Amino acid sequence: MAEIHPTAMVDADARLADGVVVGPYCVVESDVALGEGTELRPHVVIRRHTTLGEGNLVDSFCVLGGLPQDLKFDPAAVSHLRIGDGNVFREAVTISRATTPGGATTVGNKTYWMTQSHAGHDATIGDGAIITNNASIAGHVVIGPRAILSANVLVHQFTWVGEMVMTRGHSAAGMHVPPYMLLAKVNYLAGLNAVGLRRAPDISQEDRKQIKEAFRITYRAGLNAQQALEKLDEWADMGVAAAKFREFIRKVVTAEPPYDRGLCGYRPERKRD
Repeated sequence: MAEIHPTAMVDADARLADGVVVGPYCVVESDVALGEGTELRPHVVIRRHTTLGEGNLVDSFCVLGGLPQDLKFDPAAVSHLRIGDGNVFREAVTISRATTPGGATTVGNKTYWMTQSHAGHDATIGDGAIITNNASIAGHVVIGPRAILSANVLVHQFTWVGEMVMTRGHSAAGMHVPPYMLLAKVNYLAGLNAVGLRRAPDISQEDRKQIKEAFRITYRAGLNAQQALEKLDEWADMGVAAAKFREFIRKVVTAEPPYDRGLCGYRPERKRD
């Protein structure tokens, strides 16, 4: 059975699995489901229509499933926040439920959220993503699996950040960021996330070679995005990893409003003496 501290307020309609721990002064509203082994540390608030899977750790002063920060939202509308398994939410993380009636803000599995990070309504956060201190994800953003948002990074609404993207602190994206890239400054790529690619156990040396070539075609061959996609489509033996890059480019090229934001640019860094 669940362990609930006497000072916590848990609605009678909340569904708590075995092994759930609800700490002092927590608030768990109606229509909340907490999976087995999930722990809420002191002063956590879980708003209604929120689901957490198994083995999640929610640290003090987090608010999960709060109302969307959208002036058009009707508070009576039913929308959701759905969170998977094995996630860690450190102090004061906030994630809003969806603004679309019946829709959901979605967090995958084994993500890690550092202090005061935020995700807005209707966002989708992929497995293994790391959201560091004060990073802010706007509404309708998609963060790919294993992406890392460094401190104070901003992602504009309706923007896609691809798989295994690495961002530098204080950078920002209002245009789409392809997989495996290193984002720096505002809407500029500094190159590939070379360190992350080397460390990834599922990315082979051949994969890295193909990703580098796909990046060259897209950003260093003097082609626009449509032309680069046509060139990438001529590649007969492209592996799975590089194909993810190609399909991201296709998605951007064919995007309709309000997702037609284009690709981040490439600005090579000067070599220091």
